[in-house]
Amino acid sequence: MYAKCGSINNVRELFDKMPHGKAFITAFRSGAVMGFLLAENGLLVLYISINLFKIYYGDDWEGLFEAITGYGLGGSSMALFGKVGGGIYTKAADVGVDLVGKVERNIPEDDP
Repeated sequence: MYAKCGSINNVRELFDKMPHGKAFITAFRSGAVMGFLLAENGLLVLYISINLFKIYYGDDWEGLFEAITGYGLGGSSMALFGKVGGGIYTKAADVGVDLVGKVERNIPEDDP
């Protein structure tokens, strides 16, 4: 859904390039739509999570909200580790490509 909105936005901006103000308004509106969609998805996931945890916890509101808080903290931690780890894995892939290029294909180091 996000990729489709982004693609449509790029086409609309391309057609609106002549008057600079119109291209800015198009980009601003499409950014607002994407922001609202992201916030709506977050609230929807929170609503579904609360209702699923409510099945397990029943009327224990304190336990329910502690579980939801822990779920949110775990999601944030995983996002942080994914962001940090992404850089590490990217560097490892880059080193792997360099090694394959040198060893298997005999490509010099600074070959464009």
